[in-house]
Amino acid sequence: MEKITWGILGCGDVTEVKSGPAFNKVRNSKIEAVMRRDADKAKDYANRHHIDKWHNNADELINDENINAIYIATPPAPHKDYAIQALKAGKHVYIEKPVTLTSAECETIIEVEKASKNKVTVAHYRRAQPLFIKLKELIDDKVIGDIRIIDLKLFQKPDSEAIAKTDENWRINPEISGGGLFFDLAPHQLDILVHIFGEPLQYHGFSKNQSKQNNVADITVGQIAFKDDVIFNGVWCFNSQPDNEVEQCEFIGSKGKITLSFFNGLLSLTKNGKTVNFNYPPMQHVQQHLIEKTVNYFLGEEENPCSLQDALISLKVMEVFGEIR
Repeated sequence: MEKITWGILGCGDVTEVKSGPAFNKVRNSKIEAVMRRDADKAKDYANRHHIDKWHNNADELINDENINAIYIATPPAPHKDYAIQALKAGKHVYIEKPVTLTSAECETIIEVEKASKNKVTVAHYRRAQPLFIKLKELIDDKVIGDIRIIDLKLFQKPDSEAIAKTDENWRINPEISGGGLFFDLAPHQLDILVHIFGEPLQYHGFSKNQSKQNNVADITVGQIAFKDDVIFNGVWCFNSQPDNEVEQCEFIGSKGKITLSFFNGLLSLTKNGKTVNFNYPPMQHVQQHLIEKTVNYFLGEEENPCSLQDALISLKVMEVFGEIR
């Protein structure tokens, strides 16, 4: 295999800029075909992005002999079935987050992957972005000493522009999304924490539906104990008043503090009374670095940048935090 030829399952909004165009910009990578249930939208996407083939049937795309890798970009509900079907068809798989609706579904894909000759990478793309590489470097090098506390707050008003909208608004349908806006946004944050600090030693939390505006939780709280006595405390609130909106994570160490915005690309280091800001220009295609690493992994040139086993760790934490009780 000298080139990865992609089929995209679910060429919706997330693939317009964040990911889709990057597959044709990465070395040894090309989009062969796309699929969407709405044939007119599939055709329109293919025409606008200069892709030769389009389908409105997943089976046709997965079984295309000219495709050797499948990008699953649908909402989470069908991830498990599509991933298993693709693996059994002899395709590599790049799968959006959250990887599946439940940890049990993710474990099922893991077993199928083990029995196949193909590879799976999960699209936790922040792992490969310069901002988060710098964050990991600062923490690994103990620039602020030993990490004591990680304090995360994400407060958004119900109609916040920071929260992606779709025609079906599937993110607040738990049968499709897994559990509301927490399940959509928290994977970005929790995966980075696991990537840096390793598998949690213990964790607990819960969710509530305070506003009763729909059938999913609108506030979630959780705590994690990592190795070396690192303690995490997080609050996600999606029914906040506009004046109370905040998106910030503080890493408080024995010699200083790092302040981070996961979604606005801001990183600052405070030490000895001085603050240094690290500025990184916005990426045109936020997934491009991870897609490049995924292509290299599929071609046998480097390690998996985010395995199913990696994604399973943060998914298990999310299940505990996201339970309404």
